[in-house]
Amino acid sequence: MLSTGFLILLLIAANILCSYMGFTNRSFFERYMFQVDKILVNREYKRLVTSGFLHVGWSHLLFNMLSLYFFSGMVVSVLGILGFLAIYFASLIGGDLLSLLIHRHHSDYSSVGASGAICGVIFASVALFPGMTIPLWPLPISLPGWLFALLYVGLSVYAIRSRKNNIGHEAHLGGGLVGMLLAIVIQPWAFVQNYVAILVILVPCLVFVYLIIKRPEILFVDNLFYKTHRDHVSIDHRYNMERFDQQQEVDRILDKISRSGMGSLSRKERATLENYSKRGK
Repeated sequence: MLSTGFLILLLIAANILCSYMGFTNRSFFERYMFQVDKILVNREYKRLVTSGFLHVGWSHLLFNMLSLYFFSGMVVSVLGILGFLAIYFASLIGGDLLSLLIHRHHSDYSSVGASGAICGVIFASVALFPGMTIPLWPLPISLPGWLFALLYVGLSVYAIRSRKNNIGHEAHLGGGLVGMLLAIVIQPWAFVQNYVAILVILVPCLVFVYLIIKRPEILFVDNLFYKTHRDHVSIDHRYNMERFDQQQEVDRILDKISRSGMGSLSRKERATLENYSKRGK
């Protein structure tokens, strides 16, 4: 029977090999990356898993693999190798499903990375050992696991709203949530013993997920990021950003109509919808 350590190294090797192939072969990268249109229209559901074995660069890959190496042992020690693998792949798929839900109207949205699975492993570790310390490399300080997870949720929400790159920040949040919940399901005693720390993380996490999906206009981080960086982007990129923001606003208005009808729209929302319809003619 293969040892636990060998299986973890095998998982790391698979990430390195697939990522390297993606670095050197653009068609390979595009064939297996997460892309909304390919999944929803072409039904290429394999991308929910294969995208987790690709990365945007060596630093992205190295950070994820080091995190996997250091945190996997704690999860395996309590849940066993099967429990660890269940959390890894459930978090990977769960994170991508959250990305798919959030970006279901953005057909060209894409992302890659094992971060959803890694966050699931980290959050599972926190659920089991909330008092553990996590170093903030390269800073010479460490944080309690529960505080690290809470801050990570906030930073993930910021990254989701600012849309700075094609790293799957939504998958970070979704993967972490799935990993923590699954760890509790497998070992219910963890919640009984650590319910305060777990709820401190889960409650804001669930609230943020709800806001991102249902009330994205409440989270103004995207606007702040745009105002800060708009003078440092090209005209074409600025145009694309403006189009994306407008499309997101229209999607929100349409969702509001489906929930409450046309009568619920403000004058500004009606004008936005009218201008958008004229542009499409």
